[in-house]
Parts: sequence; structure tokens; C-alpha cells
Amino acid sequence: MSPTRILFPFAGNTGLGGSHVSALDLIAGLDRDRFAPMILLHQHAGRVGEYAADLGLDFEIAENLPLLRSRNSPRKGDVGMARYALVNLRRMVAEIRRLDPQIIHTNEGRIHTNWALPTRLAGRRHLWHHRQDPRAFGVNKLAPLLSDQIVSVSYFARPAAPIRNIDNRFAVVRSPFDFSAAIPAKAAARQAILTEMGLPADSLLLGWFGTLTERKKPTRFVEAVAEIARAMPDRPVHGLLFGGEVETHSALNRRCAERAAAAGIAPNIHLMGFRSPLTHYMAGVDVSLVTALNEPFGRTLIESMHLGTPVIATAHGGNPEAITDGQTGFLVEPESPAAFIAPLRRLMETPGLYDRIAQAARTDVTAKYGRETHIRQMSEIYDRLSPPRA
Repeated sequence: MSPTRILFPFAGNTGLGGSHVSALDLIAGLDRDRFAPMILLHQHAGRVGEYAADLGLDFEIAENLPLLRSRNSPRKGDVGMARYALVNLRRMVAEIRRLDPQIIHTNEGRIHTNWALPTRLAGRRHLWHHRQDPRAFGVNKLAPLLSDQIVSVSYFARPAAPIRNIDNRFAVVRSPFDFSAAIPAKAAARQAILTEMGLPADSLLLGWFGTLTERKKPTRFVEAVAEIARAMPDRPVHGLLFGGEVETHSALNRRCAERAAAAGIAPNIHLMGFRSPLTHYMAGVDVSLVTALNEPFGRTLIESMHLGTPVIATAHGGNPEAITDGQTGFLVEPESPAAFIAPLRRLMETPGLYDRIAQAARTDVTAKYGRETHIRQMSEIYDRLSPPRA
């Protein structure tokens, strides 16, 4: 029986986000007797290619296959609608026929919109893996017409107003998490951060993890740290933002620094940039704050919970699907930096609560979000889309 050939195209000129990690981890874990995955990167290898190589995955670079220009985040080398329609569509159909996949599995907004139509024109099956806002244009207007399967990472992210009924082609599959690595000792990881940053031993270390995008609200994290510092004047409070800017024109790093200066806490906000691996930093901070809005299902939230770091997150997006308030973490009012104060104080001041939350969260996510479960569910979808050929 021949393995099912699956093409995974990615934009090569982006940072490395949770969607890339999830997709590439899936590719690495697929049964090669059943599936033959192929990775195609547009124009550059970039950080996505670096991560793929780290996993031992092969990939091709399509140097002469530019992407359709995005109105909100144009990138160098992108093309307009006219060239896409007159030139790129034909090239992409030819590329599909050259690589000969049965399924094309897309994972990013601009990759969905670039590949859905040529996949249909080439007579192949398209899987739209939605990890964005449920109100997004593409998943509501294009995917119901062009895609054979829509997979979302949470029920929150289900298309809000699809142009036609998607009940028979929609599924929720949680992102994969590899929980096999040893968990760092928290005290040692915390001390390593204190030493690296030159901070006093009694510092309260608040972590923020993710790519710097508007949706994830990094400036709200800065504001939350400022509110917490004012509410806890007897303890040094430090906020550490881990993550790089995805968009070349982004000003979020600068805006975070400006917000910290305006709040009078510039020395207490640390822009840590992109770090890999993140495990020891996630384990070393005292609490992880998640300030995002419309976040379908955040990877770093689950990873922090697994590593024994309590999470306080906005009660928005997919966060309530991951956290049981008061049991495996805390949920707070969105867009309210001061709302983080009360649960943080409970964690720090209630005897035994910190450890109970940390243990309950670890037990919960380990049972629900293992890599093997994700791979099995996606493999079943692939089999339905394209039964194995004899």
C-alpha cells in the first residue's frame, strides 16, 4: 500500500510561531508507512526551515514562487492580485502536479488563501487548519467553498459566519505537545534567570511568552506588571517578555518599552527577544501571564502549565477551554491589567495554593494534550480525505 502524500507549504519569511511548531511536530511524528509528508517553503528557509532541520525534516525552497500580497502585512517579494491570477495560479498548479500530493495541508492565514484555489484547480484535497480569529474572512468565505476539511484548534475558533454549512467538514483537534522531555527543577531554573538578569533573590518574576502580535496584547502585559508593582510595593516585580516580532514593520517592542517608561517601570520590563529553547525560562518564572484576546488555543499557556508554572489568563478566546478557573489556573477579565492582581496575590499568599494549582494543571494538560493524541486524530482525518492507495 502506497503512503498518502501530503504537502505542507509555509511562508519562508516569517518568524517561528506556535502554528509552525505544531505543524512541524505533527509532520515529524507521522507514520511513514502510512504517510509521506513534503515541506515546501516559499522563497526562504527562515526560522521555519531551521526548526524543520532541527527535527530532521527535509524541505524544498520554492525560490520563484512569491505569495499574494497581504493588505495588512505586505512583505518584500509579494505580488499583487493581477500577477497572482495570471502567473502564480498556473505555477502553483504546476508545482502541485510535480510534487503529486493527494492532500495539501495549510497552516497559516496567507498560505491558506494562496493555496486553496490552486489545490482545487489541481484536483487535490485541501485541509484548512485554522488557528486564528473565528471571524477571519478566509475561513468563513473561502474555506467553506474550496476546502475539503476545516480543522480548528478550539471550539472558540470555529468559523463564526461560514458562507455555507460546514458541519460535515469541521473538526476540533488540539495542538500537539511533546511532554517526553525532563522538566527542569524550578528552583534552579529560577536562579538561572536571576543570575542572568542580575536581579535580587526576592524578585517576583512574571513571564509573557509568544510572538509579538497585536492579538497577544504584549502592551497589556506591561500595564499588568505596572499595576502589580504598585499593589505589591514591598517586593521587586519584574516582567519578562519572551518573543520576537513576526511582522517586519511591527513596532510592538518599541511600544512595550515606551509603555514601561510611561508607567515608570522601565527597569522592571525586560524584552528578552526570541529564545530557543524556552523550557528553562518558562519553568523559571514564578507566574505566566496571558493577556491575549481572540487567541484560539495558545501553545505557551499549555507548555507553562506542564512545566509547573501557574498561569493567569484572560477569560477570552480558547483560554477557558484550557483552564478551569481556580483549579488549574486563573481566568481574569480581558483588557483589564489590574485584574491580574487578585489571583496573583492568592497564589503568592495562600499557603499551598501555588503547588496545588501547578500540580493540577500539569496533570490536566498531560492527560489531554499529548502529541500521540494529536497525531492519531490528524491521521484519521487524512485517511478520510484520501484513503490509502493499493
